Amino acid sequence: MIKESKWIIKSGADPEATRRLSAEVGIDPVLADLLVQRGVTTFEQARAFFRPNLDNLHDPFLMTDMDKAVERLHKAITEGEKILVYGDYDVDGTTAVALVYSFIKRFSDKVDFYIPDRYDEGYGVSYKGIDWAAEGGFGLIITLDCGIKAIDKVRYAASKGLEVIICDHHLPGEALPAAVAVLDPKREDCNYPFDDLSGCGVGFKLVQAYSQRYGIPFESLLPLLDLLVVSIASDLVSMVGENRVLAHYGLKRLNENPRPGLLAMINLSNIEPGHLGIDDIVFKIGPRINAAGRMESGRLAVELLKEDDLAAAMRIGERINESNNDRKNIDREITREALEMVESGQCLASGSATIVYNPKWNKGVVGIVASRLVEAYYRPTVVLTKSNGFVTGSARSIAGFDLYEAIESCADLLENFGGHVYAAGLTLKEENLPEFARRMSAFVADKITSEMLTPVIEIDSKLDFSQITPKFFRILKQFQPFGPGNGNPLFVTENVYDAGSGRKVGAGGVHMRLDLMQESQPYHQIAAIAFNMADYYDYIKSGNPLDVCYSIVENFYRGSSSIQLRVRDFHEREDVI
Repeated sequence: MIKESKWIIKSGADPEATRRLSAEVGIDPVLADLLVQRGVTTFEQARAFFRPNLDNLHDPFLMTDMDKAVERLHKAITEGEKILVYGDYDVDGTTAVALVYSFIKRFSDKVDFYIPDRYDEGYGVSYKGIDWAAEGGFGLIITLDCGIKAIDKVRYAASKGLEVIICDHHLPGEALPAAVAVLDPKREDCNYPFDDLSGCGVGFKLVQAYSQRYGIPFESLLPLLDLLVVSIASDLVSMVGENRVLAHYGLKRLNENPRPGLLAMINLSNIEPGHLGIDDIVFKIGPRINAAGRMESGRLAVELLKEDDLAAAMRIGERINESNNDRKNIDREITREALEMVESGQCLASGSATIVYNPKWNKGVVGIVASRLVEAYYRPTVVLTKSNGFVTGSARSIAGFDLYEAIESCADLLENFGGHVYAAGLTLKEENLPEFARRMSAFVADKITSEMLTPVIEIDSKLDFSQITPKFFRILKQFQPFGPGNGNPLFVTENVYDAGSGRKVGAGGVHMRLDLMQESQPYHQIAAIAFNMADYYDYIKSGNPLDVCYSIVENFYRGSSSIQLRVRDFHEREDVI
């Protein structure tokens, strides 16, 4: 029997609006309903949705403190002051640093960059980084993707004669650092029209504002958009509004004329040239860039992204790719060990929450392992290791459960913690670990419901295979780029069978390639790929009927493309004998 998740099919957003839009635009009612779900109800809105335009970007000076930031940066450039571009070690931070560094480098050779060490310094602005800047004679630090809560660090920088411009996109605390300028669209006193930019996006708005103020053509900023789309996709910010416009043109740049560092990543990822999408960034390029900070140094990622020579970029890329292979091996081994701990009862908790600890695990991959355990057991999960004398780790949640609230309830046991509803990081003393596990488990058990413990998949629409025509897919592709807030639509087709050619594929035969046909339309076959679902193979090959949940993708292979279903889930038919 197939272990089933719960499917919820969205009701039609507005049947009359859908009917009207379908007629006006001349598209299938299913596509019209997808548009209405996204707030698109008129022909003009549909045209704007399908034709993203850079003219629709917001004025960067609508962001609080932008004037101050631009003037301070200009002063540093014109007076030959040393500028340090400082960012976090993940994809968003390193792309942001590469973007702002590359821009400033056009006008000043007195610029350098700094990426903190994940293990030695941790996340965000560090005292070590500030000392390094002071010793190097820098006068201005620009932080990217970090700094919004660095009140003490900014004060310390000032005591060393350093001024700071903060570019961040995380939620501020009650007070702001006393920086020259604090650019963050999530500031309560900021009226910028779009508040879900990535950290790299905030950096882009700074260079856009600088260009606008000092007569630098906007077209000269277009080569930076390949970095920006990598950050938008990898940081999982919403793919609506300004982000969707920037991501659209960033993908265009990435496919047509990527910078050498990203071309190296594309080549090393074996991505079909010219056909790169958001998923390729999320699952192939982003993890490789992240691996530099996890396994070696985030500085290496910036070196890659700012490199102008392809041969040099390939050398750095190969080193990063090797780090990613090491990361995957370590990730797999730790995941195997963690699963064994849960199965054998050697974990700290395995009831309503999963909590595992091994002081020897690599700190850089515990977040990935936590996500793997959520996939396996579908419970709020905490994976812990030891680093610098403290127990430290990552937590991941399930839909509907506020993980941050659970961790916050144990705040008195923690040295520090941070994150949001579905993902968090924490650090504590080892002697507090048993009590933390006990209280965390009790909190989850008290708050979680049986409904939360059943995976839920939201379906956009039912669909018959006969509706998946070349025209239907051509229009569906124009909904891209997909991401949070504009997800790749999920469809359900009922009562389908494998045509008989289904087979296991991939290393160890963990995936399935199928040719599916619908009972009511036996002559309309469509190819499908089902990743990590080979457990269902015998059931499907026996000719049993299924309902299938999937997205529709374009499969590129050896220069040709075809429509393919990417299976998300199967449900057994209730009428099976």
